[in-house]
Amino acid sequence: MTLCISLSARPSNNGTRFHNYLYDQLDLNWIYKAFAPTDLGQAIAGVRGLGIRGCAVSMPYKEDVIALVDEMDPSAKAIDSVNTIVNTDGHLKAYNTDYTAIEQLLKSNAVPVGYSVLVQGAGGMAKATIAALRDAGFTDVTVIARNGNAGRPLAEQYGFRWRAALDGGTADLIINVTPIGMQGGPEADSLSFPEETIAAAKVVFDVVALPAETPLIQAARAAGKPVITGAEVATIQALEQFVLYTGVRPTEEQVRAAEEFTRAQ
Repeated sequence: MTLCISLSARPSNNGTRFHNYLYDQLDLNWIYKAFAPTDLGQAIAGVRGLGIRGCAVSMPYKEDVIALVDEMDPSAKAIDSVNTIVNTDGHLKAYNTDYTAIEQLLKSNAVPVGYSVLVQGAGGMAKATIAALRDAGFTDVTVIARNGNAGRPLAEQYGFRWRAALDGGTADLIINVTPIGMQGGPEADSLSFPEETIAAAKVVFDVVALPAETPLIQAARAAGKPVITGAEVATIQALEQFVLYTGVRPTEEQVRAAEEFTRAQ
């Protein structure tokens, strides 16, 4: 049996259910487990030493794990952020499928590149999001991050603006890339953007995957706004991880069934 795992400060069953469902449907003798490591270095050493094939990496480890791998794929190297590690005979190669998910969702939802954008957050997922925006052709982008040591250089790296606080700002597309609204977190019931900013937006995007309907998404739906959810991000990035681990690409029908199975928990 081949083992794949995920490492997160607050593990969920989403990836576990998605991957294991597809392993079963494709008759693969694989299993996927989720862990909350107490020591990231020892956890990655375990991936190498135990022959664990794949390792998903979630907040807050997407940058810290870089020093622990052997090779960075361009998808991760370009943004200095990792969400996937593939172990081939003890050689650990890092990838970032978050970027791919953001890129695909902006395109499939036909979000106009002329839209003004507010991105709240400056961590590993924010890097993937901001890089995808830049590469898609968006130019009017402001990064909102209280930590200027992280937010300012991130914005400047991609030719965008930085502000420490929202201060009443609005934009056509607003994106939450912070843990605000995340189930189990200290701000699980909080809105990542104020209601007046939601009301002024044309599209609302929350990368938080758990719960599928975050306070921001609920408020946006109530205001009649088109939304892009973290659950959608999670499905696409998990699918690309699955392909990297197994070398098998499921059919669209199998992916939809796995997504429905995941959300039915």
